[in-house]
Amino acid sequence: MHDLHDRVAVITGAASGIGRGMAEAFADAGLRMVLSDIEEDALRTTTAGLRDGGADVHAVLADVSRADDISSLAEATLTRFGAVHVLCNNAGVHTSSTPSWESTLDDWAWLLGVNLMGVVHGIRAFLPVMIEQDEEAHIVNTASIGGLLTGRSLYGTTKAAVVSLSEAVQIELVDGGFKPRVSVLCPGLVDTDIFRSARNRPTRFPEVGPQPNGGSSVADIGEAFQQNGLNPRAVGDTVVQAICEERFYVLTHSGYAAHIQHRTAQILNGENPTLLPSRGQ
Repeated sequence: MHDLHDRVAVITGAASGIGRGMAEAFADAGLRMVLSDIEEDALRTTTAGLRDGGADVHAVLADVSRADDISSLAEATLTRFGAVHVLCNNAGVHTSSTPSWESTLDDWAWLLGVNLMGVVHGIRAFLPVMIEQDEEAHIVNTASIGGLLTGRSLYGTTKAAVVSLSEAVQIELVDGGFKPRVSVLCPGLVDTDIFRSARNRPTRFPEVGPQPNGGSSVADIGEAFQQNGLNPRAVGDTVVQAICEERFYVLTHSGYAAHIQHRTAQILNGENPTLLPSRGQ
């Protein structure tokens, strides 16, 4: 997509962090937007701020882990704007439960429901509409650099699945001669509240697995993200550029190349997995 002005974008997890950074960048690019999130107050604040800046923005409260919510989001988008050209399946949550075999089924259900099934629900609800429109369109699925690296337990498992799903959908679209394209966003260290995800954990998933060092290390990592992480708006600008270039793999940090090469070499050489010192999302 080379001309984003006046196109329609949908962003999940849009009230804060990377989602809000995307919304700010999209507003400057002239897109009309439907913003969705599970946090009502934060969604209202973000929407109001963008409207004050002149953006054409509509807000829809939704839980991406619920297929009916995303179907309603698609209906609301078409009712408001009549089309959809950009979909950002961005909502994501994190738990530091470890070791993986002691993580609860509630931990697994929560992360899989949001991080993976949220993307699945978005694709199922919006991609058929994009194909039927028969014009340029683009999907951005937010994974993580953790989806390309070794040993990221529950979170990394969900994000690796998002990378694989995105690759498959991109190939299917190209091979089928359809116009929409896909990008997979793999951010590293970004200033977000991903390590405060428990604030939005549904009560239907009450059982929490063991936390490293009683949870203190999680707080330390979260503080490091806020102090040293990339500004989410910079990520949003990168996403705008990737959409215009139809670039599939979108990495925000170059410093992880050695870790990706290390993992790839071990796969090709039939070696057992080991870690290089790493940081990131």
